[in-house]
Amino acid sequence: MSNDVEQSVRSIWQEVLSAPDGPSDATFFELQGQSISAVRIVARIADELGIEMDIGELFEDPDLETFARSVAARAKEGATP
Repeated sequence: MSNDVEQSVRSIWQEVLSAPDGPSDATFFELQGQSISAVRIVARIADELGIEMDIGELFEDPDLETFARSVAARAKEGATP
């Protein structure tokens, strides 16, 4: 499941931030992320994946891999009774 979640997060991140395909260690702010893009990313994750994320996590300036793992971990927590 986490691979599917991480792939979905990757797709959302790339679309919202107009990031290039492929591996990248660029962080949210290095990709010109702003508050509106953070809201869009978090809202799409909630809408498409049903996972509620805190917008503040993006303001910690993660790279895609770090953020995707965070979302996947949150999904796993939510799946646990």
